[in-house]
Amino acid sequence: MQEDDVYYLILWQLWLALVIATHSCAWLGTAVLVTNMRNFPLSRGTVAGILKGYIGLSAAVYTEIYNSVLQESASKLLLFLTLGLPVLCFALMYFIRACTPASGEDSSEHGHFLFTQAASVCLGIYLLATTVVDDLFNPSDALSNTFTGIMVIFLLCPLAIPLKMTLFPSNSKKNLPPVGSSDSLVQGEGNSNQTEPLLTPSSSATCLGSFHEGEYASDIDMLLAVGEGAIKKKRKPKRGEDFKFREAFIKADFWLLWLVYFLGVGSGVTVLNNLAQIGVAFGVTDTTILLSLFSFCNFLGRLFGGVVSEYFVRTRTLPRTIWMTFSQVVMVVTFLLYASALSGTLYASTALLGICYGVQFSIMVPCASELFGLKHFGVIYNFMLLGNPIGALLFSGLLAGYVYDFEAAKQQSSTCLGGTCFRLTFLVLAGACGLGTILSIILTIRIKPVYQMLYAGGSFRLPSSSSQS
Repeated sequence: MQEDDVYYLILWQLWLALVIATHSCAWLGTAVLVTNMRNFPLSRGTVAGILKGYIGLSAAVYTEIYNSVLQESASKLLLFLTLGLPVLCFALMYFIRACTPASGEDSSEHGHFLFTQAASVCLGIYLLATTVVDDLFNPSDALSNTFTGIMVIFLLCPLAIPLKMTLFPSNSKKNLPPVGSSDSLVQGEGNSNQTEPLLTPSSSATCLGSFHEGEYASDIDMLLAVGEGAIKKKRKPKRGEDFKFREAFIKADFWLLWLVYFLGVGSGVTVLNNLAQIGVAFGVTDTTILLSLFSFCNFLGRLFGGVVSEYFVRTRTLPRTIWMTFSQVVMVVTFLLYASALSGTLYASTALLGICYGVQFSIMVPCASELFGLKHFGVIYNFMLLGNPIGALLFSGLLAGYVYDFEAAKQQSSTCLGGTCFRLTFLVLAGACGLGTILSIILTIRIKPVYQMLYAGGSFRLPSSSSQS
C-alpha cells in the first residue's frame, strides 16, 4: 500500500472513536463487576481483587498476542480489537447473569476462589517472564506462538471450576435454603415451629438492628405510627443499607471515599502515563521491563488488596480503608525516592508504587458497596471511577506535562534528562498522597462502627434488599 492510500483520522473522528471505545470498556467492566458482586456478596473483597487483578493483566495479554500472533502489526491489532473482542463478548455475555447467592459460608466456594487466585498469580508471573524473555532474547516465531498458547491455557484455567461443579455437583448445596426464603430466616436449630414475620423490612435494615440503638430509638415510634396510618414517612437509609445515588451523593463518607481514591489513583496513574519518560530521564534506554514490572506489581496490589482486606475485615472488623491509608503512606515515601533520584532506587520504587496503586482499586469497590449497598451500586461505582481520569487530567496532563516540557526547554531539547525533569511533580504527588492519608484516616474512624456491625459475627450479614435486587 502506498502512503497516499493510507487513511488518516482527523481529530474529531479520533475523539469519537475513543469515546465509543472507552464507553464500551466501562459497560463491560460494570456489567461483570456489579453482577459478580451481587452473586457473591459475602466475599466482596475477594471478588473485587480477582476481577480487578485480571483487568490489570489484560494489557500484558494483548501485548503477547500483538507480539506473536499479530506479528507486531498495528493494522492487525486494530482489526483484532474491532472484530475479535466483540465476537468474544457476544459469545460469553450469556454466562454473566444474576444467580442466587449463598445464604452462608461455603467451604467449596472459598476453595474455588483460592484456585482462581492461584491461577491468576501463575498467569501474572508467566507474563512477566515472557516479557523479559521477549525483550532480552528475541525468540523465534515458533517459540513466541508457544508462549501464547501456554498463556491461553493459563487464561482458561478458571473454567475448571464450572466443569468440576457440573461433573461432580456438591450435595451440600441442595440442603441450603435460598437467600430470602422463609427457612433462611429461621434462627437456631431447634426452632422449627418459628414462623416467618408477616411483614419484613424492605431495605437492608434487616441486619442493622443492633447498630446505633439510640439513633434507631425514634424509628420504632415512627414505624408504629406508620402502621397505624397516622403518618406516612419514608426513613432515609443509614450507612450499610441500600442508597440511591442522590442519597449517597450528599453523604460525607461518599466524598471522603472519592477524594481518597482520586488522590491515590490520580497520583499513581501519573507515573504510569509517564513511566517511559521517567525511565529515560533516569538513564534507562529500554523501559519495557520497567513497564512490565509496574504492570505485574499493579496486578499483585489489586489481587492481594482484596484478599488481605477480606481477611482482616472478617477477623478484626478492620475497615478496608485502613489499607488505603497504609498504601498511600508508602506512596509518599516512593514519590520522595523518585524525587531524590537516588541511584538504584528506580525499579524498587516502581514496584512499590505499582502495588500501592493496585490496592486503591480493590479497596474502593467493596468499600463503596458495603457503605451504600448493592442495589444502586453500578451508578455509585462508576462515579467513583471518575477519580481516575480526573486525576490523570490534573496530575499527568497539566502538572507533569507542563513541568517536563519546561525542564526540557531549559535543556534546549524535546527530551528531558536528569532528576529535575519530574522532581516538582513527584513532590506535589507526595503532598497529594499525604493529604489522601489524612482523609483516609478520618474516613476509617467514621466508618469503623459500620464494619463492626456488618462483620460482628466474623462474616458479612447479608442485607435482604441487596440479595434480592
